[in-house]
Amino acid sequence: MTDEMIIRREGVAAFLTLNRPGAIHALTQGMDHAMTDALLQWRGDDAVQVVIIDHSEGRGFCAGGDIAFLRNSALNDGGVSGRKFFYEEYQLNHLLMTYPKPVVAFMDGITMGGGVGISQPAKFRVATENTRFAMPETGIGLFPDVGGGWHLSRLNGQMGQFLALTGARLDGAECLWTGLATHYLPHDVLADAKARLVHAHDPAQVLAALSVTPPAARIEANAAQIARHFASDRYEDILASLEADDSVWAAKELATLRTKSPQTCKVALRQLHDSLECADFAQNMVMEYRIASRVLTRPDFAEGVRAVIVDKTMDPKWDPATPEGVSDELINSIFAPLPADEEWKPL
Repeated sequence: MTDEMIIRREGVAAFLTLNRPGAIHALTQGMDHAMTDALLQWRGDDAVQVVIIDHSEGRGFCAGGDIAFLRNSALNDGGVSGRKFFYEEYQLNHLLMTYPKPVVAFMDGITMGGGVGISQPAKFRVATENTRFAMPETGIGLFPDVGGGWHLSRLNGQMGQFLALTGARLDGAECLWTGLATHYLPHDVLADAKARLVHAHDPAQVLAALSVTPPAARIEANAAQIARHFASDRYEDILASLEADDSVWAAKELATLRTKSPQTCKVALRQLHDSLECADFAQNMVMEYRIASRVLTRPDFAEGVRAVIVDKTMDPKWDPATPEGVSDELINSIFAPLPADEEWKPL
């Protein structure tokens, strides 16, 4: 157990409990290391039959990664420590994705960025009435990483492109409807669910027995519009499609996109397109690390974090300022291979 993580065993279950309530359990390097070390230790331990990822008190699940640390790296060490953070976080994401034992992630609260990265690889992803899921990276000039390219690109009906570009927040019912969650449980039965898992009960049966029918998924009503307007891999086409639609919904989404980093939006579309051509999750993470190593020190990231998180002025000055200003050459350079000794590798 560290201050930031509570790692424990109970019965046949092993728990990874995020414990930074003051930061909505945002992931630090120490938390990533602690989870990785525990997972490696449990992998060959026959007494561990299920791994549970949850959070301690507060509005968790997990609000993301340590953005302040990453910005500090971009501004003060040329991105060296930030790249190390990404490298190791992506190894944790891959370890979870390929883990030989069932993992149950309880997304009972805010689940964003890095929180998506540690919950989406889980075989069982539990949403509740408290779930607020988003990949909001276009608003801070980063990109939907931690495996976002893989998870989002494989959603139906261009839903991944919509979530990646707009940073839209989904509730628990919407997570279940889109497939981002596998089960919907009321918050007040989670303790019972965990208690049953501790006593060697099959996770699929436990979660099925305690699942309830969620409210209607609000996003379902907009699914046809999302599929139509977000069909192109060209950002300019998506904007033009929304501009040509005089509905209130289209105007709202267009206004949202106008506040986002044009560079990040183009990166995200290319990322989701290319991910579908990746043979496996490791190949996806190689791509995402190439992107991360470069956008970390591009102007938009430090500026986006300044405007949204540090100063909270919500007035980022993007560079390039327009979609047209983000050239194919710039995007290609962000996706280009790294020197062989710098490429990402799984554990």
